[in-house]
Amino acid sequence: MKLFSTLLFLLLATYVQAQVTNVYEFLDLSPSARITALGGLQIAVMDKDLSLAAQNPALYNAQMHNQVLASHSLYVADIGHGYVGYARQIDSTHHITVGGGLNYVSYGTFTQTDEFGIETGEFKAGEYALQVGGAWQHKHLSLGASLKFIFSSLETYNSFGIATDLGATYHLPKQNYTFSLVLRNIGTQVTTYANTREPLPFDILLGASHRFAHLPFRVSIMAHSLTQWNIRYPRTDTDNTIVLGSQDTPKEKTYFVDNLFQHLNFNTELYLGKALCLRAGYNHQRKQAMALSNFRTMGGFSFGGGIRIKRFAVDYGRAIFHPAGSDNHFSLMFSF
Repeated sequence: MKLFSTLLFLLLATYVQAQVTNVYEFLDLSPSARITALGGLQIAVMDKDLSLAAQNPALYNAQMHNQVLASHSLYVADIGHGYVGYARQIDSTHHITVGGGLNYVSYGTFTQTDEFGIETGEFKAGEYALQVGGAWQHKHLSLGASLKFIFSSLETYNSFGIATDLGATYHLPKQNYTFSLVLRNIGTQVTTYANTREPLPFDILLGASHRFAHLPFRVSIMAHSLTQWNIRYPRTDTDNTIVLGSQDTPKEKTYFVDNLFQHLNFNTELYLGKALCLRAGYNHQRKQAMALSNFRTMGGFSFGGGIRIKRFAVDYGRAIFHPAGSDNHFSLMFSF
């Protein structure tokens, strides 16, 4: 049962790509409570939050100088994942900021049995990615890159991989607009689990955000999974046709609008003064993949908030996957 729960929530936590199987899917997990509250993706905000650079290295900037971040997410069945990171500006003249962090997921301890169901011991499973990167800024343009060293251990099966993220961000501080492009998880397995090489979860991301000048709101839209058009979760649908005229010539549904919105994440932040921020997001792909046929759920929605007092910040995010469980995420940030 515990193994089943682990596999189920690993599926829930990652972006489901129809008919595609990738290795190291944990690389797409949210690195912080803020990003969890925003629907799991935010690549187009230029501020002092170090976790943003974990998804888009072009967002490394001088505001992150000497910042430390620690986050952890609580799952069921002893599953947990998190991120710890640090950033530092090394060249103020050329506007170069570097940073790094460790992304981890622990699936807990499992009971090991033989083919007859007899217990023979216990084993653990976990995956880790060490990330180092940086960004260079010139006027409104920021270019960044990060390198990831990935290690996965599942019982006696081990795998090592290497990947890179490339990002570009165009930031207009006076107009409060930010636009970003990210090529994520470009890489390969160096060693495989069982002599079978699998692709990494490569993705192309686009993002845009705007903070209103006279309202305490920021709104953002993210586009993901741009390497593949059809990302609808495959399921049996008893009403899968639209009948026009004679029932002898049914026309198959195209699901164009639904598929389009499954590529998009929407989120917003409400700023209540300088210290408090409330957040919400909507992930349509997550909602559709985890939908139940007999009643509606809050799957796909997320929310949270954060408090920042001088150099210290605490954030909480909750992402609703399914009535069977949700992701509760906590983050702590401190600037020296």
